[in-house]
Amino acid sequence: MKFCLVGSCGGHLAELRALSSLYSSREHFFVVNERIELPPEMRGRTYFIRHSERDLLFFVNLWEAWRLLRAERPSVILSTGASPAVPFALVAKLLRIPFLFIEIGTQVTSPSLTGRIMYRLADAFFYQWPGLERHYRRATYGGPIQWSS
Repeated sequence: MKFCLVGSCGGHLAELRALSSLYSSREHFFVVNERIELPPEMRGRTYFIRHSERDLLFFVNLWEAWRLLRAERPSVILSTGASPAVPFALVAKLLRIPFLFIEIGTQVTSPSLTGRIMYRLADAFFYQWPGLERHYRRATYGGPIQWSS
């Protein structure tokens, strides 16, 4: 099994990294939307895409997603959002790659914009706080991501 881990820099990426017990023993690579200094475990296995904020660069992200996913052929995509999740989910649908989405932990009582979109696109959708149940009735409550020290 090969994981593609898609996330915006900052908290989204931190939550993806906190889930490393799911993917660290398997082949995996990251996709982030900013050039950042990478921690050791991400070096040599990270792709950088253009940063899009609900603008025309979204179409560039679609092309980047198409190229990366066709080249890497992951078995599954995991994302905590934000902006790169949507183009990768759309391309994943075309390529029949399962997409798992986890609503970011900072959304306690109301859904994020990405969460509202991904709720319709993701093959499996998870949320971290019980206050989101009324927004995500067909999703799975997973509890907060456990951070290691």
